[in-house]
Amino acid sequence: MTNNTNLLGRREAAVPRGVATALPVFADRALNAELWDVEGRRFIDFACGIGVLNVGHCHPRVMAAAHAQIDRFTHTAFQVTAYETYIALAERLNALAPLGSPARSIFFSTGAEAVENAVKIARKATGRSALIAFSGAFHGRSFMSMALTGKTAPYKRGFGPMPPEVFHVPFPVSHQGISVDASIKALHQLFKTDVAADEVAAIIIEPVQGEGGFHVAPPELLQALRRIADDNGIVLIADEVQSGFARTGTMFGIEHSGIRPDLITVAKALGGGFPLSGVIGRAEVMDAVDPGGLGGTYAGSPIACAAALAVLDVIEEQNLCARSRALGNSVVAQLQAFAARSDLRPIGHVRALGSMIAFDLLAARGSDEVDPLAAQAVLKKAHALGLIVLGCGAQGEAVRLLYPLTIGDAVLAEGMALLGQALASD
Repeated sequence: MTNNTNLLGRREAAVPRGVATALPVFADRALNAELWDVEGRRFIDFACGIGVLNVGHCHPRVMAAAHAQIDRFTHTAFQVTAYETYIALAERLNALAPLGSPARSIFFSTGAEAVENAVKIARKATGRSALIAFSGAFHGRSFMSMALTGKTAPYKRGFGPMPPEVFHVPFPVSHQGISVDASIKALHQLFKTDVAADEVAAIIIEPVQGEGGFHVAPPELLQALRRIADDNGIVLIADEVQSGFARTGTMFGIEHSGIRPDLITVAKALGGGFPLSGVIGRAEVMDAVDPGGLGGTYAGSPIACAAALAVLDVIEEQNLCARSRALGNSVVAQLQAFAARSDLRPIGHVRALGSMIAFDLLAARGSDEVDPLAAQAVLKKAHALGLIVLGCGAQGEAVRLLYPLTIGDAVLAEGMALLGQALASD
């Protein structure tokens, strides 16, 4: 008989322990913001497969588009025989991206691939090799993206040495005592002590840090980085793998700052559940690479491209950017109410951009000291109650909320009630 216990035993025998799973249950089916395991138990999904399902599980428009493509063909390799869905998706993204100049798009399969290729493009366009990222950043698990990631455990430990010429500066987080001014000073100091500005190919930054704790990059930081990049011929890369496609209340998170990056990496929510990533960039930067320098056998799957076109249709037709903002305002108000309750564990540092929301578990009410063990306990309790939710942060101190933007009001309210129960003091 197939059940969670049986499958867990099979998993432990067949799959290496290096790939961790948050819940000890196995999915059977899902729809919008709800998931049922193989034993028929229902869960409310506030994780969305780590921010992939902004339009929910199995959105009918996405499923119909994928099925229609499957009936025609599943694979040709774009480098062998091209197809219209790839071109149509590139055209849509080129028009949507906040680049301020003619754009080009290229597609891959994973977020890490997008980051790797953005680095390749930036290096070729500038003729330089050094890269600058930020503490707390997460850019992937491949070697270059792992080097760019600003967190040692569990992503880097034991995998060294990392690729050279990758440097990190502090990411500003006010409750950790790191200001925008301190970050900019650290960057200028880096130029003086470790790598000259004219040797830097790219600066890469998440408009909202993902694994690092959902900390929002202040607009003044992004504006300063744009000026520094312009002054020194550096490519500015916005890593929108988790913050893109209406999650923050705009199509791309970088739009909140008013700046225009040179390259944007995308993945996760773009494919609506199908593996798809990409780099969108200014044409003169993208076209620096010679033919054959970019690509991949499965890069830009025709099925995933068809699904992504449907995702963009749903975002537009259902006005999910506005929906994201409205949902975010409601959820933040509820979290602030939770923070004021003495019968719940102390929480604070509630932060949000649209519906990219997180909060920290605190060691004491009103303190800035965080409690990672309490966060883990809350996650475990939420899972037991039937709420799928994930942690994040440098110490695992935060709980992040990534519900589908298509979630119904009643299901959202049910999920927030379960979160309140999970926060109850034991």
